[in-house]
Amino acid sequence: MTETLISRTVRSPVATPRLGGLGLFTVLLGAALPLIDFFIVNVALPTIGGDLHASEPVLELVVSGYGLAYAVLLVLGGRLGDLFGRREFFVAGMAAFGVTSLACGLAPNAWTLVAARAAQGAASAAMLPQVLATIQAATSGQRRARAMSLYGATAGLSMVAGQILGGVLVAADIAGTGWRSVFLVNVPVVIVGLVLAVRAVPETRSQHPEPVDGPGTALLAVSLLTLLAPLTEGRATGWPLWTWLSLAAFPFATWAFYAVERRADRQGRTPLVPPTLFALTSLRRGLVLLVPFSLGFSGFMFVIAVALQRGAGLGPVPAGLALTPMAVAFFAVSLCGPRLVARFGTRVVTAGGLVQGVGVALMALTAWHSWPHLGTVELLPGAAVAGAGQALQLPILLRIILSEVPPARAGVGGGVMITTQQSALALGVATLGSLFLSLVSDWGMRDALVTTLLVQLAGIALTVALSLRLPRTIS
Repeated sequence: MTETLISRTVRSPVATPRLGGLGLFTVLLGAALPLIDFFIVNVALPTIGGDLHASEPVLELVVSGYGLAYAVLLVLGGRLGDLFGRREFFVAGMAAFGVTSLACGLAPNAWTLVAARAAQGAASAAMLPQVLATIQAATSGQRRARAMSLYGATAGLSMVAGQILGGVLVAADIAGTGWRSVFLVNVPVVIVGLVLAVRAVPETRSQHPEPVDGPGTALLAVSLLTLLAPLTEGRATGWPLWTWLSLAAFPFATWAFYAVERRADRQGRTPLVPPTLFALTSLRRGLVLLVPFSLGFSGFMFVIAVALQRGAGLGPVPAGLALTPMAVAFFAVSLCGPRLVARFGTRVVTAGGLVQGVGVALMALTAWHSWPHLGTVELLPGAAVAGAGQALQLPILLRIILSEVPPARAGVGGGVMITTQQSALALGVATLGSLFLSLVSDWGMRDALVTTLLVQLAGIALTVALSLRLPRTIS
């Protein structure tokens, strides 16, 4: 009897965590929430400013405070999930996201809202890296390819849907909540997500957990803050001295971070961002392409929201719904991505860039000829074509970046990718948004919008050129 039990124990295979359909839906819900909330405030900012008597610099902090906390803590969130358990951190991050969303929705004044938004960004940084890490660790083969494609589709759709949902919720004024509903709506969604996560998401963690790299974490935070803080707040505050000093410190902070990480790697310790990770061609080249893509995406979303409301005189709902064709096209085309990649390889990304460029050019022409009569009908052709092009890029690009990352470093790899994406999203609002707003006073709203779209078109040309350097196939 004892020998039989021992034999059964020895022969019993270790169960491999498996992410089922309900579990995948749950983690994708967790992926959607932070991205929706990054964009959902764009059309709500005028209403927030009027209700809370907030100045423009403070309103900028409502957006940038969330983005900065989110970007700075993402890699750390991925490492902690690898170390302590990804489902555990996913559940904790989602619960914190619900609590901080409630705090945002109940904020009595603008500065309380800024603080709650920063805390919401930190909660997102704990939750989101676990999504990619769980997919990498609990799926394989075609199931992983499908899950990654769905993740990319969810990410892109969430960014567009966030802006549409924001306009609808503000105008609906549910139970007199006004702009507060854009945050309060998260609470019931989080409750459902927590119940599903406990039931359907498997627990995974790194086979060889790596301790937290304190110096690396601090230096990465300093590097990102010295770049993102002045660029996101500089224009609204009149570019005071601290913004220039911060930008001047950025290259030194970045060099110090790289030196510390490289030394830790050479000494056999585990750096926060292992330099050896960038030896993976797919990850390195994919990240380089992700920067201009995300920068242009977020810059466009911010600029179009301002132009449609302040320039074309649309309310929150029409301004949000004007992007519906983009969301519908993105969703429909993203479903075809896996089949197209199987047949044509990563050249689908190149084709997507060309299609997106046509869409943005159409929107620029429409703005030039139809201003100020812009709405869903006028923007439909350009927005739909641009959405289709984006759908042929983002889901596939995210899959390429993580294709060679080993499961043991799934959290770190996902954290690096999302940090890059989030930093670029913040930079897009800071750079294209600042360019647009600075041109408005001298050139007028129409010319400022067209010029900004042409600048985005140049960025799309760069992404097309960079896409030619991607590996032809996905591992």
